[in-house]
Amino acid sequence: MSRLLRYATGCVLVLVAACTQPQTERGWECIAPANPGGGWDLACRITARIMEHLELSPGPVRVSNMPGAGGGVGFAHAVTQRSGHTNVFFSASPATTLRLAQGQFGHLTVEDVRWIGAVAAEYGVLVVRNDAEWHTLDQLMVHWARNPAAVIVSGGSAAAGQDHMKVMLLARAAGIEPRSVRYVPFDGGGEALTALLGGFVTVFSGEGSEIEAQLEAGNVRVLAVLAPERVEGPLAHVPTAREEGFDVVWVTWRGFYVPGGITEAAYDHWVGVMRELEASEQWQAARRLSRLRPLALAGAEFEDFVRNQVREFEQLSREIGLLR
Repeated sequence: MSRLLRYATGCVLVLVAACTQPQTERGWECIAPANPGGGWDLACRITARIMEHLELSPGPVRVSNMPGAGGGVGFAHAVTQRSGHTNVFFSASPATTLRLAQGQFGHLTVEDVRWIGAVAAEYGVLVVRNDAEWHTLDQLMVHWARNPAAVIVSGGSAAAGQDHMKVMLLARAAGIEPRSVRYVPFDGGGEALTALLGGFVTVFSGEGSEIEAQLEAGNVRVLAVLAPERVEGPLAHVPTAREEGFDVVWVTWRGFYVPGGITEAAYDHWVGVMRELEASEQWQAARRLSRLRPLALAGAEFEDFVRNQVREFEQLSREIGLLR
């Protein structure tokens, strides 16, 4: 018997924390606040597919892309247009919390939505074209320090967002003024990577999952992974930034929030969905295939994690000169 049928028969079997299910009039929708091809889009599409397979959703889960303002358009949509809606959830990452910490979403704050769970993580990468003159991060940073204006970086987050912040931290570690970094923002890692392949920028700042296809095709070279230690899989041969002498680590969690204004019962249901999704064999297999790392945070624990990260990013942004 499907979970949907169990609910229809009066919630005889309570499989989640609450007996109130998200609205089903139009099915469920996962909104990726960026164009296709990036991490937010990937998280939505994998999650939607597995939710359907596990019958966690009342039917097909529609994925919508809503690019703009480094996730700000999607966040504002959640707050102003979908408050109280229980049939929609939004992809998020440190790019979201960083923009909130910097006040880049206007008057909107971390408390305007409900944070339901993080289900995986990955590390930042610094990538050049395969025909680039640099074969190590150290070689690039030496060149960069000599002529900061000669290096142009693309990323799938807005200016001062997470892909920008990664290279600003690397610049600071190399003795380069962080605010001198020339950064070109795109609405998603896919577009930013295309700019690198087309020769419009020098370096791509993103995540490992965003570059795997191009890495396998031999089109790009990964100079460093921003992990505390070397990762497994296709990037196992790539040194960490720390190995290259630059003490920079960037962990990108993959998680979701839902609109504010929903009941606690509806929120608890979504938390239960996230927990069941993350614990499933199907999710673990998909996570490994996408080279994502294990991470399981949900409910109050995830909400506390997000609030703490916003505070930490605010302090970091002040240290680096982005906030006064």
